[in-house]
Amino acid sequence: MSSQSVGHFALLPLYAAAGTAILALLADLFTGRRAAITGVTLLGTLATAICAILAASAEPTFCATGGCSWIPTGAAATTAVLFAGLTAGVLAFALPALRLGVAPAGEFCFLLACSMTGGVTVAYAGDLITLIVGLETLTLPLYVLVGLRRFAPSERVTSEPAAASLTFFLISVVSTAIALLGVALNYVATGVVHLASLGPAQAAVFAPLAGVGAALLVIGLAFKVAAVPLHAWAPATYDGAPVPVAAYLSTASKLGGILALVTVASRLDTRAVVTILAILTMTIGNLVALRQTRMVRLLAWSSVAQAGYILAALAIGAPGAVAALAYAGFFVVLELVAFGVVVALRPQGADGGTLADFRGAGRRSPWLGASLVLAFAGLAGLPPGLAGLFAKLSVVDALIDANWTWLAGVVVLNAVIALAYYVRVSAALYTLPPRVGFSVADPVLLDEAIHPHLPVPRPVAIAVAAAVTAAVALGFAPQLLFNALT
Repeated sequence: MSSQSVGHFALLPLYAAAGTAILALLADLFTGRRAAITGVTLLGTLATAICAILAASAEPTFCATGGCSWIPTGAAATTAVLFAGLTAGVLAFALPALRLGVAPAGEFCFLLACSMTGGVTVAYAGDLITLIVGLETLTLPLYVLVGLRRFAPSERVTSEPAAASLTFFLISVVSTAIALLGVALNYVATGVVHLASLGPAQAAVFAPLAGVGAALLVIGLAFKVAAVPLHAWAPATYDGAPVPVAAYLSTASKLGGILALVTVASRLDTRAVVTILAILTMTIGNLVALRQTRMVRLLAWSSVAQAGYILAALAIGAPGAVAALAYAGFFVVLELVAFGVVVALRPQGADGGTLADFRGAGRRSPWLGASLVLAFAGLAGLPPGLAGLFAKLSVVDALIDANWTWLAGVVVLNAVIALAYYVRVSAALYTLPPRVGFSVADPVLLDEAIHPHLPVPRPVAIAVAAAVTAAVALGFAPQLLFNALT
């Protein structure tokens, strides 16, 4: 019996990501110093990104009859770099809270690096089993991160983080079970798990079983991206989690689910299921977002709607895969900017607050207000958020080329609906508080008294600036992302 050779060069990004988690744990064990733990983790994210770039042209490994389980490609390297960048950004957002002792730095960094390891695995997965394992490795640490918080002796212990964590856990367990059932049924019908061989059942008698398996697999994965009607966990979980963790849920975790859906929808005939999910997701996400009064919940429902646009591209199958991946890349960068500004404008360790808490924030912090407007404009698909504009154009163009003009119309209509809440929040950033009764107080002084200016922690400022730079660069040179994904 011959042993199978392992291409260690191809596995460099995985080694770097997993090594980051191990080093963060060891740094906590042997030093206990927050600076050492976070420093090691940040260096690990950089090493993961570099290794992904270096191994982009490596040969596939873990190969058997029917395909390989680990496939380095340009698209895999690009998404691995995205996962590393998102992990570094979220860690920078969390540093002020970690300094306050809101959460233990060792556990936080270890879990975050473990989640990054899962994201890298999803990016390079060459079979359905590796894909599901990677997706669960990405998700499992987030169950703990959502509820990971220390309370001071004088602080009232709330059940929100624990409830959010439990909700997320229960829904994810159900979604994983459904996805695995879909994989099992599809394997029974087709006899393959490698993505290179994935397709319809060869025997007509097994075709219905394969169709059911594909549909269940898509439904199970749709939980991960909070697609309607499988979305109920997302708003409560996002709002109950610490804001940096909510940022990771809305970016890296969602990116992993999108990668898995692109992998399946581009190889199996799931058009009917994905089309229904896309219409429901973008429509209900936008309509409910109109009624939100809390910032993180608004971003959560906006994230639901954005997932609907990505699903719309996947409704046409393989021809929409690049548009869906590109949209996901543009989306996660803009979403990271939005959450970063929320972290910067709120007191350290506080929740996301209400929309009223951000009234006049653009006047108090002009560059943060401009960054949030840029993010909202991009998510709405308007200039100056050129990255978001090109993202929506890529989806609409793909649908029109595939003669799905009616679905392109639904995407455009929903983009118009979304303008209402994006413009409303953007305008509030530059609105002074209303006069009360016959008050003669200077509105500017009154605003400063109600909302005193808070200094922006340096790590948060650097992370937001880097995310804004990436969003602007992608807006002016979107072809860079398209080329990297093809």
